[in-house]
Amino acid sequence: MGRKILAILFVLLTASCGGRDTTAPRNMNDACSILDQRPHYARAFKRTERRWGVPVHVQMAVMYQESKFIGNAKTPQRFALGIIPLGRVSSAYGYSQALDGTWDDYKKSTGKRRAKRNDIDDAADFVGWYMSGSSRSLGLPMNDAKSHYLAYHEGRGGYARGSYRQKSWLMDVSNSVARRANLYQSQLAYCN
Repeated sequence: MGRKILAILFVLLTASCGGRDTTAPRNMNDACSILDQRPHYARAFKRTERRWGVPVHVQMAVMYQESKFIGNAKTPQRFALGIIPLGRVSSAYGYSQALDGTWDDYKKSTGKRRAKRNDIDDAADFVGWYMSGSSRSLGLPMNDAKSHYLAYHEGRGGYARGSYRQKSWLMDVSNSVARRANLYQSQLAYCN
């Protein structure tokens, strides 16, 4: 009898530790499908929209680009001589791919000391916080996904200096983010 109880407790404990979404939703080209599969995403995005004013479709387009909605996304490893690991390309992690320093600034600014980058609620709030700051300091309209993505990627200082102008690949990516935001916006208008 004791072994059965231990086995059941082990299964319950193991199941309770797996609460994070570590896989991408299916059909990421359909905003309604994403939110149907992960209703807690919809709640997080709407809460962020109410708090910071960043539209849901803009948040979703940025998170798609940054992590494909994978909560534990990390940047690739770097290798010397093709085999010796040197660490990650950057400290970016989680849904929002926030860097360590920027994430620390967010936690201090908002008082959310326990915020985690692999929690959709915290990651969405981070995106809203960052874009709200970009809107205030750079004058970016909240629905301008392209400009917000450029400021998100380059940092506000880099955006203000126009560092993105020398990066044609980044301009292509920001155009893709804008197209995805428009696609998500049109789809979200017809979701349940």
